[in-house]
Order: sequence, then structure tokens, then C-alpha cells
Amino acid sequence: MRNNALKASIICSIILVINAQSKTDHLHPLPPFSCDPTNPSTNTYLFCNTHLPINKRAHDLVTRLTLEEKISQLVNKASAIPRLGIPYYQWWSEALHGVAVATGVENGVSFNGTIKAATSFPQVILTAASFDVNLWYQMAKCGSSRGGVRSDVSPGTTPHNLSDSENEAEVDVCKTYELVYINLKVIGTEARAIYNEGEAIGDSFEGGDLKDGHLKVSACCKHFTAYDLDNWKGIDRFTFNAHVTKQDMADTYQPPFRSCIEQGRASGIMCAYNLVNGVPNCADYHLLTKTARGAWGFQGYITSDCDAVSLIYEKQKYAKTHEDAVADVLKAGMDVNCGSYLANHTKSAVEKGKVSESDIDRALYNLFSVRMRLGLFNGIPSELPYANLGRNDICTPKHQELALEAARQGIVLLKNSANLLPLSKSKTKSLAVIGPNADVSKTLVGNYAGPPCKTITPLEGLKSYVKNTNFHQGCDTVNCTSVDTSEAVQLAKSADYVVLVMGLNQDRESEQLDREDLVLPGEQKSLIMSVAKAAKKPVVLVMLCGGPVDISFAKNDPKIGSIIWAGYPGQAGGQAIAEIIFGDHNPGGRLPLTWYPNDFIKIPMTDMRMRPDPSSGYPGRTYRFYQGEKVFEFGHGLSYSNYSYNFVSVSQSKLDFKRLFTADKLENSGYISVSKIGLESCEKAKFSATVGVKNEAEMAGKHPVLLFLRHDHQHGHHGSPIKQLIGFKIVSLNANEKASVEFQVNPCDHFSRANEDGMLVVESGDQFLVVGDQQYPIIIDV
Repeated sequence: MRNNALKASIICSIILVINAQSKTDHLHPLPPFSCDPTNPSTNTYLFCNTHLPINKRAHDLVTRLTLEEKISQLVNKASAIPRLGIPYYQWWSEALHGVAVATGVENGVSFNGTIKAATSFPQVILTAASFDVNLWYQMAKCGSSRGGVRSDVSPGTTPHNLSDSENEAEVDVCKTYELVYINLKVIGTEARAIYNEGEAIGDSFEGGDLKDGHLKVSACCKHFTAYDLDNWKGIDRFTFNAHVTKQDMADTYQPPFRSCIEQGRASGIMCAYNLVNGVPNCADYHLLTKTARGAWGFQGYITSDCDAVSLIYEKQKYAKTHEDAVADVLKAGMDVNCGSYLANHTKSAVEKGKVSESDIDRALYNLFSVRMRLGLFNGIPSELPYANLGRNDICTPKHQELALEAARQGIVLLKNSANLLPLSKSKTKSLAVIGPNADVSKTLVGNYAGPPCKTITPLEGLKSYVKNTNFHQGCDTVNCTSVDTSEAVQLAKSADYVVLVMGLNQDRESEQLDREDLVLPGEQKSLIMSVAKAAKKPVVLVMLCGGPVDISFAKNDPKIGSIIWAGYPGQAGGQAIAEIIFGDHNPGGRLPLTWYPNDFIKIPMTDMRMRPDPSSGYPGRTYRFYQGEKVFEFGHGLSYSNYSYNFVSVSQSKLDFKRLFTADKLENSGYISVSKIGLESCEKAKFSATVGVKNEAEMAGKHPVLLFLRHDHQHGHHGSPIKQLIGFKIVSLNANEKASVEFQVNPCDHFSRANEDGMLVVESGDQFLVVGDQQYPIIIDV
């Protein structure tokens, strides 16, 4: 789940801080806020003066608090401070791909009041497959929203974690686009509306894009860092010590977080449960303070994952006492603890001299600054922007159409032998739909989800096209321990066409449940093959799953004519699947992860290495480094159109870094460090590459153009990627239409890789820009 090259969708679990300003119709409670202008004392508080800069306001507030009050703010359930007119504040809500139920979180979103649902978009790995920045932006207008980027979605790697579908992917679409974090524009609106209705507790801001430091919602990138394992063969995320080389840390695990901060300007980071090279992430001063705040300029709050601080003493045994654990995290730069550990042990840590009050003040400054940027200290919410949002702004037709469009654009056509698809709407008189995932709405929404506005299952979607559609579940569940092959076969024999809807669900891959294989569960394979053999014509196989599955048997079976990967496509997923099968939508999604053969499970999930090791037979991970067999490769995706490419122009064919330096300043090593090149020279080295694209078919389509850099490994140095994605653009083309797309190439970013010391370097030699079957040579002289 990582790629050092691209700038795109870091898969984020968005934990929204939802204080949308409320209406004043008194039909619902007023959301909590500070600095009520009707309170005379408010005028004396500098922290309520909106004309002052936030840093002064936050400093003023912190200086007014007693030690006990300060400690009460270091946890996600931040206590009220009545004497200052500050209400209780809950930091925790969820919105990974739609406003979600905040399970077990007091005063979070529950959907138990008048609002029962919210728009449910596809699980983000499918949204990433669209490679469509405009789509992401519509869903995800950044101001931020507490939530997360998992490090296993960093540049160029595969999921070690084959189950946690919140981030299941290589998502080599991570490094560069101004953060498409799924900080949903729609989700933000619905979250505010829920809050305005008095049915959520959180925060808001003055609206618009990031401006003058104000936030719409606050996005939190998680889990920082090298967090790939949940629970695998008795090893869990709470005690796992990830051994990561400096090289892999520099160009795989850290780049998504760096882009999250530098480009996405996220205002929150969540440090992960695990240890990295012996140090718990939440207690790592080098990671939190020197790197995130110092090197990357992070301005915001850093939270622990839930109860992560307690693990440092109780399970990891890194700290000798409770008080030492408190000291370790506060001095490292963590600000707020999800859980109650800091509330319980910080006072004792102060009394024992482990923690100074200044350590606490630093954390509180960061916390209150974010709450002020969100507008919580700006007076009566009804007099601020977004006060008019309410229940009528949730599950709107426009929002639901966007959920459908997101599913359409993300779904990937993996196989289409003899152009089986699309099926004819007029000639298809009967249809058999078979499989345990065909009519289960819960499967569509994946995890970290709330109740959707409505759902359309694949069966329901297909029935809307063919009246004579008959259904058989085939297996009892996706585990498929009990299979009724005979009835399924008889149904298949009677229909013009057969659609099998198979795959996984949250019983097979979810948080705290890592998969230990890469095959379909139980008897699913035998059911598929039996049905395919009996069917009149080649069948269509639809896969609902977050991570890769070895379906080589289906890829190679001529009786299985088409394969569709639909991820967990959200509330409208069934409609999108049906539209693609019957040609009302031309598929354009491309895999954001490599699908490995089942033999890949021989690689321990605890092995964090990216690069291959020929001496031991280790094949490496992700399309950037993996040297083994693939079921389907990263970027694979078919269409009902055929697209051809050509390089129209490239403004540079040779990059001569050597001329920038005198001979005595160059090492004769075949590479040069990016730091030695310098920012100014890096800027001058940028160039453009224009690619021509033609839709050579009779059907209009929307197509992601992926630009890779391929290294010449005959002359390359050890540790350089096989290839890496450096950019992508979407084109919409009518039949036989042409277009050109321009990419801006930054050699210091796109052509660099980390050496063994973790230093980014650019290598001398031949490299190639690659799009489809076309390539353009670039000579690099260092």
C-alpha cells in the first residue's frame, strides 16, 4: 500500500470534528460552544476576542487554567470548564466514507435521534481506483476531518495487513495530490447538519477552504507510522515491533504522512499502537517532534490511538511506571490521549517530577488552537456560517447521485474475454444471479460506516434491467461452508446469462482481523467453477472484497468470460455494477493495488521490507519492487473502449545535474543526493510531458492516464524501484475523440529513491517515462 511517486488519495479514515452551527428554531438542542456574548465575563477573556490571532487566544486560555483543568483536557472526552464558559468537548467521531456511527463514543454520532442515516460512499480503496481527483474533491473538500491515513497506504507497498479494509491496498496513489483524503465535502455538510440538529458533539469552523488558519473540519492522518499489522497468527498491533530500514522508512512509510502535512495541511496526526525499531510511535520524540513538527512543519494536534498510551507501560513494557509512560508521550510531542490514561496518571507524574506543567501547556496550546480554528470559541453558532444546515441537507438526491458516481468510477473490469460485456439490454431475456454477496446490503458499505440513506444490492440493480431475473445464494455465507451446487447449477442452465457475486465481507477482513490466505473462502471456488461449466455462455464474476484475492483459476478459465472488482462500493454499489454489466456506464477504474498469488502468504506479515532479497528468495512488495508472479498488477483495468497513447512532447530528454557542481563537490558514486541538488536547482529541473490519448472505440468513456517512471536496471543501483507512478490524469473522450494531457515532472521527487542511509538520491543513467505501451527515454547525468 505505498508508492513514493504519486500524489493522490491517501486512504483516510476521517474522524470528523463536527460542530456545525445550529439553527435557532429550538426544534433541537443548541450545539455546545464557548464565548457566549450574552455572558458579561466573556468580554474580559482575550481567548474570546476573534480579532486577535489564534496563537494569542490559545495562550491566554491555557494560562487561565488550573492544573486539574489542564489535565482534564488531555483526553478525548475533554471536560467542561464551567467557570470559563467552556463546554464538554468530544474529539471523536468517524467519517471514513460517510458520517459513521462512533461506536462506544459518548456523545458521538449515533443515528438514534431524528436522523437515521447518512450518505454512504464506497470504501475508500475503491474510490482510489477511480484515479479521479475531481471526484475525490467533490466528495472530499479539505478543511480536514479527524481521521486517518494508515501508513500501509504509503508509497509503493502492499498491504501487509490483508484484512483491514479501511486501508486495504497498495494505493500507490499517495504522495502528491493536494490531499484527496476523503475529507468529504458532502460528508462535511452532512456532519454539520447532524450536529446542527443536536445529534452529534464536535466542532466546526468559519467555512471555505483553508484561509487565515480556519478549518471547516479537522483531518487527522493515521496511523503514524509503519502500522501494517492488526492481528496475525498471534501477533497483534498492540505489541508488534516493526523493524523498518532507514531506506524503506524514507521512501515508503513516511512520504504519505509528509504529503498529508505539507500538501494537505492536515491539522491532526494519530500515532499508532505499534513500536518501530523498539520505540512506541506515541513516545517517539524523533518521529513526532523532530520529523512531523520540525522537518515537515506540522501545526496541529497529535493524538494517540485509543488506549495506546496505556500499552506503553502495561503491555509493551517500554515504560517502567504509569508516570513514565505519561512523561514519554508528552515529552515526545503527543497532545491528546484517546482514552482516560492521561486523566488518571498525569497529576501523579507532575507530583513525581516526571512531567512539568510546561509539557502540558504545550499540548494544550495545540489542542485549543485547533478548536479555535474550528470556530468553537467564536460565539453563538447560529450567527456563524453553516447555521442553516439541517436534516434536509442529509441524504439529498445530489449526495446520493455522487455516491453512485463514485462507485461507477471506481469499479474495475479485470477481464472481458471476447467482449462478453456489456450484455445487451434488449436481447438478454433471462438472468441468473448466484452468490452469497448478491443480496446482502451490509456487505456493500464495508467498515467504519454509518447507516446508509438506502442501499441497492447487485441483485436489485440487475433486476432493474432484466425482469426475468432469478436468484440463488449458492452458499450459506461468504464462508461458504455449506454450498447448494445442484440448485445453483440448474438455475445457471436455464438462464441466458449468469452473474456470480462472490468475494469477502467484514467477517473475513476487518479491523483486528488479518487474513491468513489470499483465496476465496470455503467452497466458493468450486461453486463458481461448477456454475460456469453448466452455464450456456461464459459467466460474469463480480468480486466484492477490499484486498486482493488469488482468482487465477477464474482469470484462466474460458467459461468465466468477465471479472469485475467492485470493492465495497457503498450504498449505490449494486446499481453501479448493473450499469456496467449492461453498458450504461463504461468502466474506467484501475487497480490501486497488486493482486498476489496465494503463495505470497509465505511472506510473514511481520516482514516490513519493500526491496527484494534475491539471496533469500524474498520477492519484495508492491509493484515498485515485487519480482514475483501477479494475478493482476497495479494499474490494471479494462474498458469497453480501447485507448492508444503517444508522447506528444517532453520538454527535457536529458537532465545534467553534473554541470551544477564543481568536480570536487561530486562523489563518483553514480548518484547525487536531492539535498545536494538543492531546492532552487530542483525547481529548475522540472519539466513537462504531454501525452496524447485517443478513444478508438464507438463508446464514450472516462479514462485514467497513468504515467510511470521505469528504471533501467541494467545500469541501476541496488534498491531502485522497477517502476513507479509519478502522475495521473483523467480524460473523458467520446468515440474516436483525441485529447492531450500534460504532466509536470519533478525529477527530485519523481526520479529519486532512498539509499541505505535513508537519503533521497537521483541516479545516473537511462530512465523511461512510460504510459501504456509507449515510453520516452530520459538520460540523467550526475
